[in-house]
Amino acid sequence: MAEKYSIIQKDFYRESGKWLSTFEIWAKCINPNLHFIYILRKTQQYKKKSLLGVFWRMVLRHHQIKYGFQIYPETEIGEGFYLGHWGSLVINPKVKIGKNCNIAQGVTIGQQNRGKNQGFPTISDQVWIGTNAVIVGGVTIGNNVLIAPNSYVNFDVPANSVVMGNPGKIYEAENATEGYINHTV
Repeated sequence: MAEKYSIIQKDFYRESGKWLSTFEIWAKCINPNLHFIYILRKTQQYKKKSLLGVFWRMVLRHHQIKYGFQIYPETEIGEGFYLGHWGSLVINPKVKIGKNCNIAQGVTIGQQNRGKNQGFPTISDQVWIGTNAVIVGGVTIGNNVLIAPNSYVNFDVPANSVVMGNPGKIYEAENATEGYINHTV
């Protein structure tokens, strides 16, 4: 059933659990998180050097500064993306994020420039990333993973896990994101 909906509708579904019309989506854009996701997805729809691409990139840049979200249109983000709170957020444009992922404020997802984990993170489906968490390097975060607030992750995390602490420690949990990730698409 969800196949007939646009990626923007799928992102907005995560917030309310309701399929929204274009008008209802516009009305929800009063929320800064949803407004930014809408602009990001519109920017991703157009080629960088097309007229509409240039327009949406300018709009996106304005809202990156306004809201403090540093997420670029080149970032691969699956459907059902959800920003939990308004506030500083940095995601490297080479990061890959799966479906139904939640990211809270203060999170940094970035590159590591040297060492065994040099590169950019790949985040799988159904991952919840808590406030002020940091994920760096060429690491893979598995499906159904909860990264607790203030955690530092520079290592691979297997599916069905919770990561806590700095340095992060992995705890196995079959229901890691239960109650944290709702209204999945």
